[in-house]
Amino acid sequence: MQPKFPTRTKLPSGVITQAEGGSYCSLIPGLPEDLAKVCLALVPRCYFAIMGAVSKKWLSFIGSKEFIAVRKEVGRLEEWIYVLISEAGGKGLNWEMLGSLEQQNRILPPMPGLTKAGFGVVVLDGKLFVMAGYVVDYGKECVSDEVYRYDARLNRWAALAKMNDARRDFACAEVNGAIYVAGGFGYDGDGLSSVEVYDPQENKWTLIESLRRPRWGSFASSFDGKLYIMGGRSSFTIGNSRFVDVYDPACHSWTEVKKGCVMVTSHAILDKRLFCIEWKNQRSLAIFNPSDNSWQKIPVPLTGSSSTRFSLGVLDGKLLLFSQEEEPGYQTLMYDPIAPTGSEWCASKLKPSGLCLLSVTIPG
Repeated sequence: MQPKFPTRTKLPSGVITQAEGGSYCSLIPGLPEDLAKVCLALVPRCYFAIMGAVSKKWLSFIGSKEFIAVRKEVGRLEEWIYVLISEAGGKGLNWEMLGSLEQQNRILPPMPGLTKAGFGVVVLDGKLFVMAGYVVDYGKECVSDEVYRYDARLNRWAALAKMNDARRDFACAEVNGAIYVAGGFGYDGDGLSSVEVYDPQENKWTLIESLRRPRWGSFASSFDGKLYIMGGRSSFTIGNSRFVDVYDPACHSWTEVKKGCVMVTSHAILDKRLFCIEWKNQRSLAIFNPSDNSWQKIPVPLTGSSSTRFSLGVLDGKLLLFSQEEEPGYQTLMYDPIAPTGSEWCASKLKPSGLCLLSVTIPG
C-alpha cells in the first residue's frame, strides 16, 4: 500500500530550521522534519523501544501524541491488547501483551512499587496509567496515592505525581485528554465523595466538584465529553446503586440519571456504546446507549462451563470475552456488532497465558 504523506506543517515563528542555522538538531539530518516524522512513523512497532535509544529527539517524538497522529495518517496505527493476568494459585500479577497469530504473547516489565489491588487503570495518548489501590501484603487499610505510567511504545514504566487523596476501589476514566478519578475508599475505610482530575501536560492532580454522595466499587466511562459513573454502592442507598452520576467538565457540575447497571464485573466501550457484564448474569451483555440513556441485552453463546466469568476487551471494532476461570479448552469469544444477524459471534485465537482480570486496548 502506498503510504499517504501528510501535508507539510508550517513551523511556528521563531523556530530555526536546519537550512537557516546549522545548530538546529533535526530528527534525520538532511531531511525536512515532516518527512523525517513520516519515516519514523513507518517503522514497525516492535522497534520503537530501540528507536527511543537513538537520541533524545527521537525519544521525545515517539512518546508524543503527534507520533500517533502521524502513524494514523500514514495508515500504520495499530491496536494491541494488554491484559492483567493472575498466575496459577494467585501468586502474582503480570501485564501481558497479546500477540497476533504470528507473534507470541509478551510479558511486560513488572509494575513499580509494592503489589497492589483495587487500583484504577486508564489509557491516554498510547500510555497505560495505573493509579492508587491498596498494598496487598498490608491489607486494605494501607491505601496508596501512587501513580505509574507505562509507555507501550518504549516498554518502560515511570512514576508520576501522586494523587491528592489515597483511595481504592474507585471509578476512573479519560475525558477530553484528562484522567478523572472519583469516590472509592480512603485510609480509614470510609467511602469517599472526592473527585480529582489529572493534567498530563502539567503532571498535576487537582480536586474538583465532589460527588453528591460517597460512592465506591463503581466504574466510569466517557461519552460526548462527559464522565459517567455507574454501579457500586453509596452510603445513601440500600444495596447496589442504579443511579448514574454524570459530570460535565464544561459546566463543572454533576447531574443524575436513574437508569444504571448494578454489580458490573467488567465493561468496555465499543462503537460509542457501553458493554457490561453483570455479576448475576454472565451469559448476557448489557448495552448502554448514551444518546437516549437506553439499555438492551444480548445473550452470550453457551461455551465452556456455565459458571465461566468473563473479562471484556476491545480490538479492531470487536468485543472480546476473556475467561476468568481455568478452562484449558476455552476459546476467547468475539462479538462483531456490525456482522449480519446470526453471525455476530465467533472464536478468537487471542488468549492470555493466565487468568484475565482486566484488559485495555493501546494504539500505537
